[in-house]
Amino acid sequence: MEWFADGDYWLSRLVFQRGLAVLYFIAFLSTANQFRALIGERGLLPVPRFVASVPFRRSPSIFQLHYSDRFFALTAWTGTVLSVALAVGAADRVPLWASMLMWAVPWVLYLSVVNVGQTWFGFMWESLLLEAGFLAIFLGNEDVPPPVLVLFLLRWLLFRLEFGAGLIKLRHDPCWRDLTCLYYHHETQPMPGPLTWYFHRLPRPLHRVEVAASHVAQLVAPVMLFAPQPIASVVAGFIVVTQLWLVASGNFAWLNWLTILLAVTAIDGVRAADVLGLPQPPSFAAPPTWYEITVLAVAGLMVLLSYWPVRNLLSRHQVMNYSFNPFHLMNTYGAFGTIGRTRYEVVLEGTDEPEITDDTVWRAYGFKGKPGDVRRMPPQVAPYHLRLDWMMWFAAISPAYAGPWFTAFLVKLLDNDPTVLKLLRHNPFPSSPPTFLRARLYRYRFTDRHELRQTHAWWHRTLVGEYVPPVAKAD
Repeated sequence: MEWFADGDYWLSRLVFQRGLAVLYFIAFLSTANQFRALIGERGLLPVPRFVASVPFRRSPSIFQLHYSDRFFALTAWTGTVLSVALAVGAADRVPLWASMLMWAVPWVLYLSVVNVGQTWFGFMWESLLLEAGFLAIFLGNEDVPPPVLVLFLLRWLLFRLEFGAGLIKLRHDPCWRDLTCLYYHHETQPMPGPLTWYFHRLPRPLHRVEVAASHVAQLVAPVMLFAPQPIASVVAGFIVVTQLWLVASGNFAWLNWLTILLAVTAIDGVRAADVLGLPQPPSFAAPPTWYEITVLAVAGLMVLLSYWPVRNLLSRHQVMNYSFNPFHLMNTYGAFGTIGRTRYEVVLEGTDEPEITDDTVWRAYGFKGKPGDVRRMPPQVAPYHLRLDWMMWFAAISPAYAGPWFTAFLVKLLDNDPTVLKLLRHNPFPSSPPTFLRARLYRYRFTDRHELRQTHAWWHRTLVGEYVPPVAKAD
């Protein structure tokens, strides 16, 4: 069958698979490093409590069958090691069936993690990684040519990711329509990076150009992905450039890098090899019949599942970042339908004094990624994912986002819990826990060039009020 015998995308498949394995590695590594504090047996939102109330059919996971922190750690580190093996090409050194199994295992493991991860694993790039990872199972290895049907499904995923994000912008915040959203977005985005201050200080006409380019990348380019070559390759290259711009301007975990890898699958590998001076495609054997049938069956399933995201795209009440099934296949995506005009930050402070007076000295906790110390340059974090830092951004927008876990977080800090403290950059009470904690809400804005030069501060902050008044453990 011709749709299984296309060698034009051999290089695209190679780059996509190796890059996806690297992102799997980062996802599993960040999970292994953070799960105990967030969802462990004594975490802020414990998995045992979750699986006791949510049935397997709604949240399929191996942890529905058994959970312990040791078993979860084994799962996360197994995924980490297997991701390294995939990244160095181990799946190309085994038979086709074994290669597919090697790709299926990390998908099952990470699906199991996400489906019990609750708030901490509810980000759009979790579902995006799972959907891309599922399709990667059926891409084959160097023994067979890349299956065109799976490559088409990867383009369809990229289309939904970009086009859905573009539509959600036009349908919601008017600043996307009048091209002014980036007057605010660089300053108010969840996790600024080391270059974000400079992006924010670009002239306003350039911000309008940024928004216009975003509309082209998300509303025009995705349609052209299905055009003949070399048009599809050129469009995919344009999407890659816009994603690299986003990589430079902020920290969005592995979202942008996975989008780049999806765009790579639309690039003609033969032409790319000619441009880069790489070898021509290798000789492929005819794919086995069982593989052809499997790919056809999976393609048919994905077409059927496409009904829900297509209906959502056409709806006036479009939702973003929603999974229509518990396996996170054929999801709907989108981001920043509404742009904040003001940045708020929750600053946690403690004291070890026995009583609170007007002279009490409060010392602040430092987070690894989110703004706190106004003199600290925003760090480069992505593609690593700091889940607590991201949720603190949501908590500053509304206490409702923090409702399920924030009180437990304060209790852990009052205990100097070592697993939670590992998520922080700075603990001002290394010897003994604080006697009181408080949370204060500040308005943050980037300093201007004069302020940065004079004060060496990247941020200026103004107290808004108390987020949580002083509390002791007994409270």
